[in-house]
Amino acid sequence: MFRETYILLKEFVRTFGALTIFLIDLLILTPSVLFRRFRLVVDQVYNAGALSLVIIMVCGLFVGGVLALQGYANLTRFGAEDAVGVFAGFALIKELGPVITALLFAGRAGTSLASEIGLMKATDQLSAMEMMAVDPIRRVVMPRFLGGVIAMPLLVAIFSMVGLLGAHLVGVSLLKIDVGAFWQQMQNSLDLRDVTEGILKSIVFGFIASLLAVWEGYNSIPTAEGVSRATTRTVVTTAVAVLITDFMITAAFLRN
Repeated sequence: MFRETYILLKEFVRTFGALTIFLIDLLILTPSVLFRRFRLVVDQVYNAGALSLVIIMVCGLFVGGVLALQGYANLTRFGAEDAVGVFAGFALIKELGPVITALLFAGRAGTSLASEIGLMKATDQLSAMEMMAVDPIRRVVMPRFLGGVIAMPLLVAIFSMVGLLGAHLVGVSLLKIDVGAFWQQMQNSLDLRDVTEGILKSIVFGFIASLLAVWEGYNSIPTAEGVSRATTRTVVTTAVAVLITDFMITAAFLRN
């Protein structure tokens, strides 16, 4: 038992160290890639962001609607049904918007990035680039990493806006909450600190989801089974890392 725990701990430390070095290399290369390969980054923003818009908007609309229903059902007990807008605003901007978007991003764009890079490795495309003196990190990994980092905050903003629209449609149109009270109380309750928390989470989650996706793809075993396992690990590790990080950021904002 002790030996197995030691082996697992040793493997975790080794993987975490290699991941940290990988991240440092990506951050060092970021300025040059942004200036010299900006077109590739834009293409990856489209692949990671624009192609995820449909699922982001559909899920955001229904999450906002569910928040309005749940908020109305619970706040009515206290005679505070006009505060449904506040309930939906806080939930979407501070928590559900960044977290659910990150999970959806991992399931749609993250798996796509990991499998694409993994297949390029399995078919020796990355090795061919190295033989032609082309750095695969600069040419393949970096544009996809930066595309995901840039796309995530934009997707979070769209998710939150569509979610508020869904809450408005359900709360005002269906449940007949006063539209003025719905939006006015939300504006009076939310401040810059709450918005800052949501923006910070979206940026951090973008780094986490994009980093883990390109890391798993680049370090996958070059076989069909290895690529499939890397794709699965991308979703699982991203979900766990996002939820742990969300707790840490929320606790830090509550302490200050």
